[in-house]
Amino acid sequence: MDAAEFRDAVEESMETELERLGSSKLLVALTDADLTAETVLWTVADSERAATGTFEDWTDDERDEEAREAFAEFRDQERDHYDRVTALIEGDHEFDGDDAGPMHDELRSLESTAARLGGVVGRSLVGDRTHLQVVSFFVNEGDERRADCFRELRSDTAAQGERAAALLESVCAEDEDWERARAAEEVIEAAYDAYAGSLDDLGIDPKPIC
Repeated sequence: MDAAEFRDAVEESMETELERLGSSKLLVALTDADLTAETVLWTVADSERAATGTFEDWTDDERDEEAREAFAEFRDQERDHYDRVTALIEGDHEFDGDDAGPMHDELRSLESTAARLGGVVGRSLVGDRTHLQVVSFFVNEGDERRADCFRELRSDTAAQGERAAALLESVCAEDEDWERARAAEEVIEAAYDAYAGSLDDLGIDPKPIC
């Protein structure tokens, strides 16, 4: 298996979850239906800060040198993302450092290098859909400055997933290693379960209307 085949396999396996995460209901779920610009921005900022913490933890104890270097770069990038997003917001916000959210709780539970790299691939697939919805939100608001910021963040997050997938080719020497990397699916599942649960609480069916 190579990087492209791995990503394709994950996307095929999680097609339904990813399709629903890419719907316009995503921001409704993430903000508890508080679709104001400020709430959308702080929701994304919280996610970027949680990602910073996840990659910080991995940088501290990762044994594979190339993966550790990648995680350190991702940590710095996510810290920059947080700063860029908060610069777009007026006012203060209290961040609960103990609540990283279900997706990052799942990511932080991963211990092997292959599982972590796979987890980054899974997160990038979720992040791609999240950032696209945020871009669309600000386009609809007529705010191209903010939309452009999230286009850039979307590109950065996709690049993280591509780099993680490429590193898997050197890390995964056996089929069992590629199986560990399928932790990507568990990461996507955690994000989807949180999405569906939030919509259920709001009385909204997470399934698309056909």
